[in-house]
Amino acid sequence: MAFTSGIPAALQPTQTKALYSGNYIDFTDSSFNQWAQQFLPDVYEQEVERYGNRSIGSFLRMVSAEMPSTSDQIIWTEQGRLHTRYANVEGHGTNATMPTSGTTPINVAANASGGGVINFYVPAASQPSSLGLTSQATTAVNFRKGQQVMVQVQTSTTSAVGDPAFPVIKGIVTNVSGQYFQIKAYKAHGQIATAKRVTALAYGSEFAKGSSNFTEKLDPSYATFKNSPVILKEHYSISGSDTAQIGWIEVTSENGASGYLWYLKSEHENRLRFEDYLEMSMIEGVEQANTGATLNFYDSSITATAKGSEGFFAAIEARGNVYSGFGAQAGGGGGALTDFDAVLKQLDKQGAIEENMLFLNRNLSLEIDDILAQQNGGYSGGTSFGVFNNSEDMALNLGFTGYRRGSYDFYKTDWKYLNDFSTRGGFDEIEGALVPAGTSTVYDQVLGQNIKRPFLHIRYRASETENRKMKSWVTGSVGGPSSSPIDEMRMHYLSERCLIVQGANNFVLFKNA
Repeated sequence: MAFTSGIPAALQPTQTKALYSGNYIDFTDSSFNQWAQQFLPDVYEQEVERYGNRSIGSFLRMVSAEMPSTSDQIIWTEQGRLHTRYANVEGHGTNATMPTSGTTPINVAANASGGGVINFYVPAASQPSSLGLTSQATTAVNFRKGQQVMVQVQTSTTSAVGDPAFPVIKGIVTNVSGQYFQIKAYKAHGQIATAKRVTALAYGSEFAKGSSNFTEKLDPSYATFKNSPVILKEHYSISGSDTAQIGWIEVTSENGASGYLWYLKSEHENRLRFEDYLEMSMIEGVEQANTGATLNFYDSSITATAKGSEGFFAAIEARGNVYSGFGAQAGGGGGALTDFDAVLKQLDKQGAIEENMLFLNRNLSLEIDDILAQQNGGYSGGTSFGVFNNSEDMALNLGFTGYRRGSYDFYKTDWKYLNDFSTRGGFDEIEGALVPAGTSTVYDQVLGQNIKRPFLHIRYRASETENRKMKSWVTGSVGGPSSSPIDEMRMHYLSERCLIVQGANNFVLFKNA
């Protein structure tokens, strides 16, 4: 028998004097000009961490808690203010008979002797929701006959700040009807022009000997808010054949695991990406404005009502404090100290929580550094680290710098999410956020009592049989018990959650001007 086929003699490798590409075994791609690898290459087996730690999952882990929920909707109530105060109140003359109609301001004449009558009208827009009289409408004035009230002309028709050019007028409420109330001043007072508005505050009461008590009582009211969880999903798949492939490069995952099986790296990065999405969706989430609209999912056969979920930024913009253009005065630096003090004054109005954390982008963080650098050395040692168990080392290890201004302690750190150009970095809109430390008090309608809750916390769907905080499972015929005839390993990830922002009035969102 003879060979019916074989390698032609002309294709047998032959020796040559010169070094040609044909001398090499070619198994590289075109980027190397088909230059082969006769000799063992010096391969860097470790991949280069070109972008450092790429995960941004740190903010909510640091400042929030996680709690289970069994409902499609989370409803909570927040306590209102304890004291009754009205802003932008209009003067309505000095008639002994208190008006009960008419919304046009009437000039309040000066009184030189005391005991003068002054009438006021409280617009519906100025009505707070903190207190309500059980016997009157929701727009009714919550002052009562016999209460002591102080009023002062405001710096403008929209500001609740008193004008020092106008002394405070103090008196006793003598009549209340609907949105009108009347006082008799203790002392002489100046004129209140029709173009002026006043702020009014109840500060006590005075009754005659042997007289009866108030005929009306004050009941607290609560502001009610809600949010709904959303379902987030992700997956990674690989064929059974490729799970057995070994690469040249040793890959290392962010959790420290290493090996030459590339799919281990890919699967872990999918998990990390999904965990970042869990945080980013809680920060950036918004609610559907048109509740009747439907959302077509990736499967066009599935339609559902798009509801969305209120995220961190949206909650502060809706119910908190937004400060634009921090540090814009005098080119920043020392001039920006007035901006910082304006923030402190706003915190004073909201309850004055003494310990706060600042999560800032690079520009605003440097701006505050410039502010502190221009002040005396007391700023470096003039703060406590109470939120970190009074451990300065713990604060520094977590990337926080502490300082005090007024009666407030601040702990500042750079927020990677706002700096990294693979996430929100470069979206030049939001510069940072102030987050109060500690807990808020809310009323639990089920328990019928006030309870403490972290200002920020995650609610995830869970029951005795199902926990959807962070689910992961494998399908296919590779990598475990076979669940399908498909020759693949498919990793599935799922979470159902929403963010609860309680006491948003204590938060500050810093935005670019």
